[in-house]
Amino acid sequence: MHPADFVFPAAGVKLPPGGLVLQTSDAAQRELESLLEFYLASGLDCFLEEDAVDRFALSAELARAQAEARTSAPARPAAHSAPIQSGGPAQQSRPQAPASPTREPSAANAPISGGAFADAVVPDTEAIHAARDAARTAQTLDELKSCLQAFNGCNLRLTAKNLVFADGNPNARVMIIGEAPGRDEDLQGKPFVGRSGQLLDKMLGAVGLDRSSVYIANVVPWRPPGNRTPTPQETEICRPFIARQIELAAPDVLVFLGAASAKTLLDVQDGIRRMRGRWMTYDCNGRKIPSLATYHPAYLLRSPIEKRLSWRDFLSLRQKLSEDANS
Repeated sequence: MHPADFVFPAAGVKLPPGGLVLQTSDAAQRELESLLEFYLASGLDCFLEEDAVDRFALSAELARAQAEARTSAPARPAAHSAPIQSGGPAQQSRPQAPASPTREPSAANAPISGGAFADAVVPDTEAIHAARDAARTAQTLDELKSCLQAFNGCNLRLTAKNLVFADGNPNARVMIIGEAPGRDEDLQGKPFVGRSGQLLDKMLGAVGLDRSSVYIANVVPWRPPGNRTPTPQETEICRPFIARQIELAAPDVLVFLGAASAKTLLDVQDGIRRMRGRWMTYDCNGRKIPSLATYHPAYLLRSPIEKRLSWRDFLSLRQKLSEDANS
C-alpha cells in the first residue's frame, strides 16, 4: 500500500475504538506519509515478528557460547580422599565434604549453532589485511566480483540480500562512486536504482551522459542494516576492493557522490560544501586521476535548492571531458 493511501489523525484528535480516522487534514496526512517514508528508508519495509529481537544480545551470546565451547574440557571424576591417618581430634572428626556433582550444561549455556550471525567475524586489522590480500589477487573486474562474493571478512554480507558490485560500462571514461547501497539497490543488486538513482540518471542526461557512458560503484558493496552509515571498520575493510576496482576500470575521471566516498578515497577531511566543485587528484598506483566531488542525489532530494550547485559541478565535468577529448 502506498503511503498516500493512509490518513493520519490531526494532533489532539482521539482515535475511535475502530482505529485511525479516515478523513483529516492534508497536513496530518503528509505527516504520516513522511513517517512511512522514513520507515522505508530505514529498512523497515515489513514486519517479521511481533516482538523486537535484540540482535546485539544474540551475537554477544553467540560469542560467549563459542568461547566457552573452545575453553571447556571434559569433566574429570572427583578423586576420593584418602583416610586421615594422623592429626588432632578435630581433624579426625571433621566430615569429608561430598564431591560436587558434575553439572550438566543447561540449554542457556549450550553453544549456539546456526543462525544469521553464526559466521560473524571480528572487524579488526586481520580482516583488513585479508581484504587487501584478496583484492590483489583479482586481475579482472569479474574476478574482483568473485572475490567479493567469496569474502567473509565483512559482517554486512550477513544482513544484505545481494552484493551490489557495479552498473554501467566498465570501459567508460567516467567512474561514479557513492558510499553504500540502499534498500532498492540491495533488492536488485545494482547501485543507484532507487529514487536517488532516478535523479542521478536525470543529472547525467542533462550533460549528455547515461549509464552506458559511465561506470557506477560504491565504496561499501553491501547495504548496512536500516540504511545506517557504514562504520569506519566496515569502510576500511571494503576500501581495498573499491581501490582495486578503480585500478582495473582505469577511468579518466572520478566523480564522488557525497563526502563519505571522497573522504575515504582521497584521504581528505573537508566537508562536502568545501570539496564540491573543486577538482582534486586520486593517486591510483602512480597514475593521477582527476576527481570531482558533488552532492549525493539523496541529499538533493531532501534539499532541492542545492541542485543548482550540482548542476554547476556536472557542467564542470562535461567541460573536463571535452577538454581531454580535444587535447
